[in-house]
Amino acid sequence: MAKATTAAPLNSPGRVITASMIGTTIEFYDFYVYATAAVLVFPQLFFKTGNPTTALLASFAVFGAAMVARPIGAVFFGHLGDRRGRKTTLVISLLVMGIATFLIGCLPTYSSVGVLAPFLLLVLRLTQGFALGGEWSGAALVATENAPAGKRAWYGTFPQLGAPLGFIIANGIFLIINFALPHPDGPTQRSEAFLTWGWRVPFLFSAVMVIIGLWVRLKLVESETFRAAEQRGAIRKVPLSTTFRYHWREVILGTFIMLATYVLFYLMSSFTLTYGTAKIDATPGGLGFSYTDFVLMQIIGVVFFGLFTLISGPVADQIGRRRLLIWTTVVIIAFGLSFQVFLQPREDLAFTGALTQAFLIFGFLLMGTTFGPMGALLPELFPTNVRYTGSAIAYNVASILGAAVAPIIAVALWARAGGDVWPVGVYLAGAGVLTLIALLLSKETKDVDYAVTSADDPAQERVHAG
Repeated sequence: MAKATTAAPLNSPGRVITASMIGTTIEFYDFYVYATAAVLVFPQLFFKTGNPTTALLASFAVFGAAMVARPIGAVFFGHLGDRRGRKTTLVISLLVMGIATFLIGCLPTYSSVGVLAPFLLLVLRLTQGFALGGEWSGAALVATENAPAGKRAWYGTFPQLGAPLGFIIANGIFLIINFALPHPDGPTQRSEAFLTWGWRVPFLFSAVMVIIGLWVRLKLVESETFRAAEQRGAIRKVPLSTTFRYHWREVILGTFIMLATYVLFYLMSSFTLTYGTAKIDATPGGLGFSYTDFVLMQIIGVVFFGLFTLISGPVADQIGRRRLLIWTTVVIIAFGLSFQVFLQPREDLAFTGALTQAFLIFGFLLMGTTFGPMGALLPELFPTNVRYTGSAIAYNVASILGAAVAPIIAVALWARAGGDVWPVGVYLAGAGVLTLIALLLSKETKDVDYAVTSADDPAQERVHAG
């Protein structure tokens, strides 16, 4: 099997790391802001159903709708990225995402315009998903196509680091706003000012972050790998056709390799916030933590998310992506089967808090370990001239099968079980089994030659995969 190319990258390591990380940080910040609002304010302000559970499900349905738009964005931006280059694509995707997020902060609510409010929210949410469909793959390619030999997984962790950083920034801003606003009924109760206008601030603040991200990305130079493919005349007119004609197996494997990661991620970030802040005596019952307390507990867990995202890169470069992910997925399956042990209200509130914090730390730790290597593994499944399209489709189709439905399925299982969470854990374990099968059917990609480009001979279309 060929070794990774040793050609020197055209961009400095600092520029590559910053450009790949800042964009995904902004993109995930935008998504987390919506996810938090989907739990805290959108059910009351945009979905007047008269039933809190139904309103929450409607809010999560709009949240999940963005995942449906992501494969469309993957095809569009994948085509653009494989035809015109990574830099232009990354600038456009970031700009579209930022505008959509800013406009959500300007939307009228249901009390002002009726059903037009949730419709406009859905349109902008779909726009967010469309943009994110092209963002991740572009950032991963900028990082890994400019990586030194033997360090692709390490460089590939930096766009992945945008997920925990975006979570901390988004929820940190929500907490600051929540603390700053008056709470007439006590600090643990939701502020009316927050429901009236405070929730808009994080959406509007995204404009500042987008300007910074655009400034960094406009300084990028196309990778030598992509420019070499251009010079050889290897760029395809329709990358999507080539991808599905010769690399459909890699698309399927990549999709299911990513499945458990997505389910775990959205259970840890969205569902746990819903369950953790639901009252114990409600229907369905939860843990009864205040929003502020539980988000602080989540942030502590996300610190481990970021730490193990970084740790996973050098480990994957050393022992291989596949081996690390197989063992991590086995632990994720076991973790899913332990939900009821950790997430159960107990008479001793301190003990409940300790178990919940341990659950969040361990879940986010696993998230970092499984998410980190994906920045290298998914692009490594495909050759240069369809790498953007192939990795983007696999990543974003997994978002439909995993992230789009995860919060909805989790809430429905939780409600049907009368407040018990063991069915939610079994759901995660089932996703883990599917991912484990995909990993066992795949090959190690650590040593593939990243400079290989598909040839006109169909027999050589998969030479990069060994």
